Amino acid sequence: MASRPGILTDWPWKPLGSFKHVILAPWVIHSTYSYMIKDGKDLSTFLAFPLLLWRMLHNQLWISLSRYRTAKGNNRIIDKAIEFEQVDRESSWDDQILFNGILFYVGIKTIPGASHLPMWRLDGVIITALIHMGPVEFLYYWLHRLLHHHYLYSRYHSHHHSSIVTEPITSVIHPFAEHISYFILFAIPMITTIVTGTASVASLAGYITYIDGMNNMGHCNFELVPKWLFTIFPPLKYLMYTPSFHSLHHTQFRTNYSLFMPIYDFIYGTTDTSSDTLYEDSLKRPEEAPDVVHLTHLTTPDSIYHSRLGLAYLASNPQKSKWYLSLMWPVTLWTMMLTWIYGRAFVVERNRFHKLRLQTWTIPKYNIQYNLQWHRASINTLIEEAILDAEEKGVKVLSLGLLNQASTSRYPSLKTKVVDGSSLAVAAVLNSIPKGTTQVLHRGNLSKVAYAVVLNLCRRGIQVAVPYEDDYKKLKKSFGIGSDQNNLILSKSYSIKTWLVGDGLKEEDQNKATEGTLFIPFSQFPPKKLRKDCFYHSTPAMAAPASLENVDSCENWLARRVMSAWRVAGIVHALEGWNEHECGYTMSDMDKVWQASIQHGFKPLVIAAQSKF
Repeated sequence: MASRPGILTDWPWKPLGSFKHVILAPWVIHSTYSYMIKDGKDLSTFLAFPLLLWRMLHNQLWISLSRYRTAKGNNRIIDKAIEFEQVDRESSWDDQILFNGILFYVGIKTIPGASHLPMWRLDGVIITALIHMGPVEFLYYWLHRLLHHHYLYSRYHSHHHSSIVTEPITSVIHPFAEHISYFILFAIPMITTIVTGTASVASLAGYITYIDGMNNMGHCNFELVPKWLFTIFPPLKYLMYTPSFHSLHHTQFRTNYSLFMPIYDFIYGTTDTSSDTLYEDSLKRPEEAPDVVHLTHLTTPDSIYHSRLGLAYLASNPQKSKWYLSLMWPVTLWTMMLTWIYGRAFVVERNRFHKLRLQTWTIPKYNIQYNLQWHRASINTLIEEAILDAEEKGVKVLSLGLLNQASTSRYPSLKTKVVDGSSLAVAAVLNSIPKGTTQVLHRGNLSKVAYAVVLNLCRRGIQVAVPYEDDYKKLKKSFGIGSDQNNLILSKSYSIKTWLVGDGLKEEDQNKATEGTLFIPFSQFPPKKLRKDCFYHSTPAMAAPASLENVDSCENWLARRVMSAWRVAGIVHALEGWNEHECGYTMSDMDKVWQASIQHGFKPLVIAAQSKF
């Protein structure tokens, strides 16, 4: 929002919220019906809706590419952080596509010659290019300078400049009034070709795609224009800007005003003197070497949309199933094939905590594949390759997230410490149990964390009830000889108010719980929340300190700025400089890890029993 919002700041359909897209429905239905049923089919009008869909996809591809490249670090221009506030502010980037779509359909109906266009006309393409290079670029330059006048800047353009570090879609984040002026400006070449009878589907769609592409490129925050282009054709410097050129406009504000062609900045003396230096420095910038890597994986086919490289507005909120994602099954299938072809861990996120450089890598495998025997060998190979890659990059600690497991026995000289975070996960579960609890019920598949949680509870004098004899025998055997066994009981009583639950918790088990029962997960994955009269705690996790930078997405189903205990453990391991692995059968001292986490600013989550989910 601008510092002093002026009139026509908000979009007219803002009250519609997520239902805003229905405003296009009448136009789309009418054009489709006319093409399918009526005589004199107008293909150019019918293609208006596919063009809008293409613009959505085009913009999303730029977002994903930019986030991937800036996470890797090579050719990155600005290092400053992007936070949730910016993501929320830029989540309505499709408003301008809806606005353009409405005006396209209105123009088709009202402007003579705007319908029944041919697919291609060379003269229309040439006219569009010439008008853009001349009047459009010139008028935009002076409009942009006018928008930087303090009166208009405070009421309108400051909204756009709230983003110092830009993402591709920052390019279209403007108040409604600004978009009106931009549409009028960019409509000049299109209307001219329509009036002169030289318009075609190619000239109109190509011009719109060019504007979107150049806009996205100028705000992508990584330099991708090769230097040899300017060497081969030196005048190109005045005809095409670069991402670093426009980035300076967002950091310096009073330079580099041009749209896509810097020639007018050179003519009027507003070119930033550091433009060439920043361009060359950005091109030379190598890939960032992280200190800590968190190795996770995809969960469900839809999880790619919730990934930071997916849909930003989904990634910035806890992962939940969305009905409309099922309509995107062709894209989902394509992404599954792409991840299968790529076949190695890829970078999805970067953070900074004090002096530590953090990255998150994702293995392109899904939950179901981790549970299939014939996939285990390939998954273990991917995990091993990721560990060796981390070793080569000089990573201090690699933490294992979700279902990733590893052993370091094959690499005794491994300098990168591999941490599965089980000690901190156990500590997080133990500290989630309400004070005064004397009895808990254990239900779920036994795991490294489960064994340790039950053992520590029994040692603390808390009785642990296990309803299934097979689980009871395995737990009792793991205790060895000791009085702690007395606190482990075999009981099918479901009246206990505190449950420790993991993978394998069945619906019938939850239905047996009494009203007000607190479910505390000890597994990576949360249970399905079937009972509205019960309470569900988060999976083992901690709230991140404010000094953790560049947090603009949620970790799976966790809330904003909340990190899984497995991920926190790797960061703390690096901060403390511990020279040991924690994986396989090895587990670090729980109290030591917990206290270190607290000292470094990570906070326990407020117990969920205070409010129902």
